[in-house]
Amino acid sequence: MDALILVVHIVISLLLVGLILIQHGKGADAGAAFGGGGSGGGGASSSLFGSQGSASFLSRSSAILATVFFITSLTLAYLAGNADRVQSVTDSVVVEQPAEESPADLPDFP
Repeated sequence: MDALILVVHIVISLLLVGLILIQHGKGADAGAAFGGGGSGGGGASSSLFGSQGSASFLSRSSAILATVFFITSLTLAYLAGNADRVQSVTDSVVVEQPAEESPADLPDFP
């Protein structure tokens, strides 16, 4: 169970990093409005979702992924805190009692 949550946590973190890198900054639209992109001025940053649709979709998606990331983080921390761990190496050593040996018949020496 820990491994499954860890895999989900790693995948969510990679998706979250990629989603944040895709998003435009707050000043990106201002540069496009004043013609900074070589588009002849007055252009808007267009995308698949429209001018405001991508911002709301990406921000909503990143908020959902961030929530799932925090939930998996807290779950992993809880599971790590409640795990039965060996405190010392000597606690894990199994001591076996040696079998009693009967004395061997020794030859008679003169």
